[in-house]
Amino acid sequence: MKAKDNQAIAIWLYFGACCIMVQILLGGITRLSGSGLSITEWKPLMGFLPPLNELEWQHSFEQYKKIAQFQLVNAHFSLEDYKSIFFWEWFHRNWARFIGIAFLLPFIYFIVKGKIARKLLLPIFMLFLLGLLQAVIGWLMVKSGLNDTDISVSHIRLAIHFIAAIILLGYTLWLAFKLSLDHLKMRHRLQFSKLNSLILILLFIQLIYGALMAGSHAALAAPTWPDMNGSIIPSNILGQVFSIHQLTENLLTIQFLHRFLAYTICLLIVLLYIRTSSWKINTHLSYIRIIPVLLVLIQIISGVTALLQSVNGDYKTYALFHQFMGMLLTISLLLLFFLNQKKT
Repeated sequence: MKAKDNQAIAIWLYFGACCIMVQILLGGITRLSGSGLSITEWKPLMGFLPPLNELEWQHSFEQYKKIAQFQLVNAHFSLEDYKSIFFWEWFHRNWARFIGIAFLLPFIYFIVKGKIARKLLLPIFMLFLLGLLQAVIGWLMVKSGLNDTDISVSHIRLAIHFIAAIILLGYTLWLAFKLSLDHLKMRHRLQFSKLNSLILILLFIQLIYGALMAGSHAALAAPTWPDMNGSIIPSNILGQVFSIHQLTENLLTIQFLHRFLAYTICLLIVLLYIRTSSWKINTHLSYIRIIPVLLVLIQIISGVTALLQSVNGDYKTYALFHQFMGMLLTISLLLLFFLNQKKT
């Protein structure tokens, strides 16, 4: 396979990864604006069209009126209010459709032109399956909230939807790295590989807890910092048996673990920076080691700011920025991990 073919496929994958990042941010906006349950039907093909006339808008609004979110939270909504929340969910779904087209059409072109090596067919097929799975998870999440009892979707389902998107993003980038950055790999695996792996595992768990924080509004349980309502460790957490229910439903536990993981990851990233000092001799790689340090510091600051602002409701911009920094931090650590793999 020609190098220029690999470069074209890598550009395609990088573009797809950028689109996925936009989609994750759109998901954040949809959640923060309370728009996620505004569209009560799933039409994979024709759903790209919004209501085209007043009668269709009224029908869509009447369907929304049947669920608990309208009845218990938004009963004061007019049709114009409904249109304002409809937009973000509609845009979120249509961006997903755009991603599907942006992956499928170039893939068909590359296949017809014989530009994709046989060994890449299965990984790219897996990429499509992950994208399809993410769409199904998203609809099942929304469907679970379309009833007369729940005013929002489960924070656990939200976390599953979010982490599936992160896995899709990471997998897409890993394929792109293999096609475009293989020449930058180390000749031999360095000693900090295990540390890098540990950080990625902890960050994966941290991202799950970030989604649990967002979906359950756990910030409101202790909107203070550096303490938690006057304590470093809330008294009702000490001595608790950490059952699955405690770890996923108790708001103070969710927030405490989110904070603890943040501090731990920060310290480990600083240690990783120190351990990668040998990269100074590789001028084309040495600058990469500082990126996770800067990102994790920004991530913590934005998280604390969003927490402190959660009481007065001015947290949404900070929360979205916090989510974006989390994605960048994940990508930077994934890149470090890739570059530390032995050349093949």
